[in-house]
Amino acid sequence: MKKLLLSLFICTTVSSYGQELETILLAREDAAKITNAYLQPAFKGFIYSMNSGWYHTAKVHKKFGFDITIGASASFIPEEEEIFDLMSIELSNNTTFNTSITPTVGGDGAPATINYQSTVMGQNVSTSFQMPNGVKEELPLNSVPAPSIQVGVGLPFKLDVMLRYTPKVGSNNVEGDVFGFGLKKEITDWLGIVGKTPFHLSVLAAYSNMNVDYTIGNVNSQEITTRNAQAEFNLNAYTFQAIASVNLPVVNFYGGVGFNSGNTTLNMLGEYTLTYNTGNPVLPNVSETINDPFSLKESVSSFNATIGARFSLGFFKLFGSYTLQEYGTLNAGIAFSFR
Repeated sequence: MKKLLLSLFICTTVSSYGQELETILLAREDAAKITNAYLQPAFKGFIYSMNSGWYHTAKVHKKFGFDITIGASASFIPEEEEIFDLMSIELSNNTTFNTSITPTVGGDGAPATINYQSTVMGQNVSTSFQMPNGVKEELPLNSVPAPSIQVGVGLPFKLDVMLRYTPKVGSNNVEGDVFGFGLKKEITDWLGIVGKTPFHLSVLAAYSNMNVDYTIGNVNSQEITTRNAQAEFNLNAYTFQAIASVNLPVVNFYGGVGFNSGNTTLNMLGEYTLTYNTGNPVLPNVSETINDPFSLKESVSSFNATIGARFSLGFFKLFGSYTLQEYGTLNAGIAFSFR
């Protein structure tokens, strides 16, 4: 189950994001800015999805009670972030384009053609390439999905500790792993007589980490040759929540307010040989080799509010929630809960 869930996530998102990214390197000093703008929805969506699904009740377990939760979150890419404007990211005068509006990774439609002119090895050179397509049609409901498999255990002092862990799995060219840790403290007793009702109140703090390695491999085209090329993606996500729930025998209504934040890093590694046209019949092409071309870093944060419901059939639970934030996030899953 763990391998199936994570492989689905990787194959439908990260592999698609990696397609043709190396081509953007032909823009040299502008390559990092263009790549960052193209991948913005992926960076944000992963953070918001990984920060979701940590709870489906404010009530904690009895001491050494536990639950096993299998769920998935999907953060919806806003329509305005399905495209970006090349004119807005302060490119150099060496880079021009046939149209300034082009899809991000979460969009669709015709991508822009980039034209680049500069001096390489003392020669005036030029090249052109097409931006990568968006993968909107490949994403479920145009969202960035993230599965989670979580174990929660009750501790003394009305504490629950939660652990997410998936060992490195995937295909031959894409591998990823997930780790997360959360702590929930019930404070219902602080409210006096309210502690005798079905109402429960807790606070939660959680951290998630995800690493994905995408092997670009050895590419040998007219304009780009690569050797040992790969992309490394790392995510750290943090969430802080105040949670309330009304726990009735069959249905449980829950919600929370809080703050999500996180950061991502994408490293493009390996050796890339870029070939440009000089327009000179004596020396028609000139090549330049670069190593580890760039590292992209992105941070996001957002206040949020969540509302959800859980249905119980004994130890079996079925739940779903929606979180209102910068990227609205849907979470759903099943849980097996004891004590």
